[in-house]
Amino acid sequence: MSEANITPVLMPKWGLSMSEGVLVDWLVDEGAEINVGDEIMEVETDKIASAVEAADPGVLRRRVGDAGETYPVRALLGVLAPPEVSDDDIDAYIAAYEVPVDEDDDEGAAAAYEFAETAVGRLRYASRGDDGPALVLIHGFGGDLDNWLFNIDALAERARVYAFDLPGHGQSVKAIEDPGLAGLASALQAFLDTVELDSAHLVGHSMGAAVAARLACDAPERVQSLTLIAAAGLGPEINADYIDGFVGAESRRELKPVLFNLFADSELVNRSMVDDLLKYKRIDGVQEALSSLAAELFPGGTQSAQLAADIDASGLNTLVIWGSGDAVIPAAHAQALGNAAIEIIDGAGHMVQMEKASAVNALILEHIG
Repeated sequence: MSEANITPVLMPKWGLSMSEGVLVDWLVDEGAEINVGDEIMEVETDKIASAVEAADPGVLRRRVGDAGETYPVRALLGVLAPPEVSDDDIDAYIAAYEVPVDEDDDEGAAAAYEFAETAVGRLRYASRGDDGPALVLIHGFGGDLDNWLFNIDALAERARVYAFDLPGHGQSVKAIEDPGLAGLASALQAFLDTVELDSAHLVGHSMGAAVAARLACDAPERVQSLTLIAAAGLGPEINADYIDGFVGAESRRELKPVLFNLFADSELVNRSMVDDLLKYKRIDGVQEALSSLAAELFPGGTQSAQLAADIDASGLNTLVIWGSGDAVIPAAHAQALGNAAIEIIDGAGHMVQMEKASAVNALILEHIG
C-alpha cells in the first residue's frame, strides 16, 4: 500500500518561536472517523493550551504520542489511514518516520520578530507570507502580537501578513503620547508608513478593532477592508470588572480569575499565560500606559468611542466576528452595524480568534478574497 494513503498527525507549530509542546490528552479514540475541523487532541505550549483541529479527514488508525509527554514540533503523534491500509504498512510508516529538519528553525526563531522605528516610537512586529494582499492584525487591550498565534501562519498561506504590538504593549515603546483612539490609530498609520504599505486589509480584535475602524473612517484610502473581531467601539457596555481587574492585578492569584473572562473554556488560561502577563505588567511604563488607556477609552466602566455610524457611512467592506459567549464585550454589539457581514461563533468567548482559529481564519480569507 502506498504511503500516499497514510496521513500523519503531527505536533503543530504555532509561531516561529515554538519548538516543542506537551500532548496533554487525546480527544478521540483509535478507529474514530475524523473530519476536517474535528478537535482531536489537546496540546500545551509555553504560551497556551489549546485543542488541535484535524487538517485532514480519515480514520485514526494509530495514536503514536502518549498523553503527558513532550514532543518536538512536527513529531509524529498519530496516523490517519483508510481501513484497507494494513497494520503492517502503518507499522512500517511509523518506524520509518523522521521528524523533518526545518532549516529555518534556528534563524527563524531568532528573527521571528522585527522592529520598526516609527513616528510614534519603536514598534515590534512579525511578518509572514510573500504573496497576496497585505493584511495587518491589531491586538486588543493588554494583548500583543502573540494573540494571533493561531492565525498568522494560516493567513500567510494566501496573504502578506503583519502583526504588531501597539504602543504600551508587548515589546513596543511603552510611552503613549495620546492614549485615545485617535492616537492609537495614528500609531497604526505610522506602522503602515514604516513598512511601506499604502493600504491594507485590517483585522482588529477588541480595542484593536476600534483602532482599525478609527483609521478606516479617518483615512479610508489606507484601508481595503475591515474585519472586526469582538470589537470595541460598537456599543457602550464593557465588562468593567475585567478592565479594572486586569489593570490592577499584581499577583497570579489576582490575575488568573480575571483572565477567565477571555475564554469560553477557562482551562485555556494556563500558568505560563498568567506568568507572561505578570512579567509584562511589571515592565517600566506598562502600568501607566494601561491606566491611561483604560481611563481614556473605558471611563466609568463604559466605552467612550461609538463608531458604528461612521463605519456604516464609510462604505467599507466590513466583516464582524464574535464569540457567542463573550464575557468582555456583548456579542449583541455586532448588530449595531447595518452594512456588515456578521458571524457569531458558538463555543467561543472574547478570544474567539484563538478558541476557534480555523473558523476565524477561513472567514478572514474569504472576506479579503
